[in-house]
Amino acid sequence: MHIQNYTINLSVHFDRVEDYFIFLFHILFATSSVLLAGSVVIGILGTPSLRRQNRCIFMLNTSISDTLTGFSVYYLGLFDVQEGYPSRNGTFYILPSFLGVNVLTFLFAQFDRYLAVCHPFFYNRFISRACVIGMCAFCWIYTYFILTVQNMVPISKAAQINAFGVMTLQLIVLTKVIMTIKLYVIARHQLGRQLPTTERETKKESLRIIVLVVICFLILWCPSFVNIIVRQLTGKGLRFRNEATNLFSTMSRCNALSTPALYIWGSPSLRHAVGKMVWYRLCPKLGERQINCV
Repeated sequence: MHIQNYTINLSVHFDRVEDYFIFLFHILFATSSVLLAGSVVIGILGTPSLRRQNRCIFMLNTSISDTLTGFSVYYLGLFDVQEGYPSRNGTFYILPSFLGVNVLTFLFAQFDRYLAVCHPFFYNRFISRACVIGMCAFCWIYTYFILTVQNMVPISKAAQINAFGVMTLQLIVLTKVIMTIKLYVIARHQLGRQLPTTERETKKESLRIIVLVVICFLILWCPSFVNIIVRQLTGKGLRFRNEATNLFSTMSRCNALSTPALYIWGSPSLRHAVGKMVWYRLCPKLGERQINCV
């Protein structure tokens, strides 16, 4: 019986100094993303008061996706992988699609904050916790349903579906930009005229977090998005040897680290929960310092 030996090369050849930096960067980035985003997941799941807040459900959804993105970098960043048509050692876009889940989640989170601040009566009556969980589930189901269909059809059809997905993302990005501007105006002017209350400060905090997170997400993700559009329309654009050396893909994956960091920075209650549930147990002195700061 003949047994074939399938091996996958590493992402770099280690014949240049920068190859060592690229390889080490992906190891550190993957580990940091898993630890930071995973700590947010544990902090929210382990704190009942956070689990009851709709905005934290969206945070939980993106943090789960970010944790999985961090794990995916151990493969995409350390081995010779090229997603696309045709692919090389690819994952049929299963791993890169975690970012697609976040794109939809942020969009729903923006509308959620808009309704919570501008239409509180409608929001309190119709937007329940179950409704928010349903939105988050839809983000996963829609993303991977389209991906499943894309992987089951011939490559020519899959490329067409991929092009349609890029067009849809253009509309989503445009909507996110408009909603970001609108939420910024609301946080700056409308809430500024209200009397200082706990409810106002909570709304202001949630708006500040979602605006900063979306702006950071778009800054890191748009270069890759623009490069894909240019390649599809003109056949030019920048091409890279694999996912590890793809600067634009690396930038977009950096959201897995920046998003949970902004969550922890912008929310004292989440920072306290993460410090108590995770940091204190891993390093008592560090956790105690974080808790006291809050």
